[in-house]
Amino acid sequence: MCKEKTDSKPDSDCEEKLNELKRRLSELEDEVSEKDEKIEEYTSHLQRLQADFENYKKQVQKQERELIKNANERLILKLLDVYEDLERALENRAEDDGLEMIYKKFRDTLRKEGLSEIPAEGEKFDPFQHEAVMVENHDEYEDGMIIEELSKGYRLNDRIIKHSIVKVCKKS
Repeated sequence: MCKEKTDSKPDSDCEEKLNELKRRLSELEDEVSEKDEKIEEYTSHLQRLQADFENYKKQVQKQERELIKNANERLILKLLDVYEDLERALENRAEDDGLEMIYKKFRDTLRKEGLSEIPAEGEKFDPFQHEAVMVENHDEYEDGMIIEELSKGYRLNDRIIKHSIVKVCKKS
């Protein structure tokens, strides 16, 4: 470093070197500060990306669950006609326990897969569950009540797959 000397020139050289070192130190401190800010910025950005990714994963998992839950919808819709025909055959038949047993097994299988009937007759009309094809003024029912169910409606895992077709009371 600078040695102590008596003349003024070396003293000024030392001062210049000291000033240069101070300036360089200040520059390095500024660089470190900038880099710290960048690190903070990148860390914050990374945390947001991680949160977004976690939300995305949860959304995809939810969609997969819904897809699996409703995967059988098309098949069950096709089976409903057979189910309803079987139900009508049971209502208009002579005694035959074999047919009754088949019907119950079929019904239980559909229920286990998440199928449920939509209540209709005697209920308040709900356009999200029922489809009104006829209206009639009826003394025994209030306005907007379902008088008769013409065709059953069904839900598959809380999702309506077939609306009930109904006749609704409409007061004049």
